[in-house]
Amino acid sequence: MEAFCPADEFHVRERLIMILVKKINKQDIIVNCELIQTIEFSPHAVITLTNGEKIIIAAGPEEIIRKVIEYKRAVNARGIEIRAGNASIEAM
Repeated sequence: MEAFCPADEFHVRERLIMILVKKINKQDIIVNCELIQTIEFSPHAVITLTNGEKIIIAAGPEEIIRKVIEYKRAVNARGIEIRAGNASIEAM
């Protein structure tokens, strides 16, 4: 499998997607962090989604929090770009 660079975790062909995490069986999965309800750490990270599904992943709290924060920043930056683009169009 190809290695992901940090930007690839959040963008594919200029479109915003979800975050990449690795399950404890070493399988890569992509999670929609908007659906994360809770994350428990004992000893593995257990992500509980809003639909009740649980995913056990091989990551520490720092890594998960970093990825979620980076995702949220990317989403917010994209919203700012869209709003700025709309303002430019309205000014014309």
